[in-house]
Amino acid sequence: MSISTDPPALAPSQAQEPRDYQYYKKVFAGQNFPLAYLDLDLLEQNIRAIAARTGGKRIRLASKSLRSVEVLKRILAADPCFQGIMCFTAREAVYLASQGFVDLLLGYPIWNEQDIAAVAETIKAGTQITLMIDSVEHITQIEAVACRHEVTIPVCLDLDMALHLPKLHVGVWRSPLRTAAQIRPVLDSIVAAPHVSLDGIMGYEAQVAGLGDNYPKSAPKNTVVRYLKQRSIREAAARRALAIELIQSYQLPPLRFVNGGGTGSLHTTRTEAGVTEITVGSGFYAPALFDNYRDFRYQPAAGFAIEIVRRATPTIYTCLGGGYIASGAVGGDKLPKPYLPSARWSRWKVPARSRPHLADRPSLGDTVRHRAGSSVRYIALTALRRDVDTSIRHSEHGDPSATPQ
Repeated sequence: MSISTDPPALAPSQAQEPRDYQYYKKVFAGQNFPLAYLDLDLLEQNIRAIAARTGGKRIRLASKSLRSVEVLKRILAADPCFQGIMCFTAREAVYLASQGFVDLLLGYPIWNEQDIAAVAETIKAGTQITLMIDSVEHITQIEAVACRHEVTIPVCLDLDMALHLPKLHVGVWRSPLRTAAQIRPVLDSIVAAPHVSLDGIMGYEAQVAGLGDNYPKSAPKNTVVRYLKQRSIREAAARRALAIELIQSYQLPPLRFVNGGGTGSLHTTRTEAGVTEITVGSGFYAPALFDNYRDFRYQPAAGFAIEIVRRATPTIYTCLGGGYIASGAVGGDKLPKPYLPSARWSRWKVPARSRPHLADRPSLGDTVRHRAGSSVRYIALTALRRDVDTSIRHSEHGDPSATPQ
């Protein structure tokens, strides 16, 4: 049975049971494990919280974190501030277009001619798909394919938002475009390409959006991270403003969007006058990584449960199963995190071991609830809402063998 895609009721939530170990134990009774789940009540709380923090900006959904067509539709229908999707790949964009989505931005450049051709044909059919670029070579490749298909392909200019200090690089190695001198040749190539149009610009300040600054027992580290974040915020704003001013000097058509930030920088990126939209994905599920941010807190809506199969001592349990490592830099904060029952845990292993608190001490056959470290990529979810138990299929968007979701 598929989850309803009707808009969720976003009025103040009714009183709900505490989302503790006993609650989920009751809800999951009779299920097969491992099991991934999405608590729709908590998802709706996160939808409301994110919508309330936009500062008037639009929110583009990141499909690399929200791997369900039904969940994407649910969020888009919830509030007018949610508009468009940032896709992971070209095939995913074409697939999402076939599912009725109309405003699709690729988050990463593509090169394969067949992928560009598939996008070109989808654009001709009436779907808005924008390709990401950061080089003259990208424009040359896209122009050649677009010319053959007799279509104009919109592109988004990806800017580098990393903080470059003497002997220190803070952020990700993403786009090579930081200065006007680096951006200008790409703009020149767009102007010279009759089948390419500049649709928008994007700058993702990963060292702000993706880096926690409130880790327990880590005061010195938190202080340094907050300083680097504040400096990055200023430089990112200046870099985006410079790019906008440079583009305006070319007398090109107005940009349709200026995209920036992520879940972890929503409260700062929204203050930039030039930014029109912010991309948010895993924030709707609230993985464990976001527990270490000072400025916001969302509800742990998604997780997975694995079954206890062994008891080495009266207080040490072994669970069978595992989860996905989060994307990005590998570290302890990106590992799946045991959540319920409250416990002291070993490093992530398969099987995993636990020392639960006495109040929630489980038995063989009971389960331990985990949250993903960062962006959530489950193959199948069970959706929970006020004692309603229904399935949501998740698959890698764009896989021709995937069942439509």
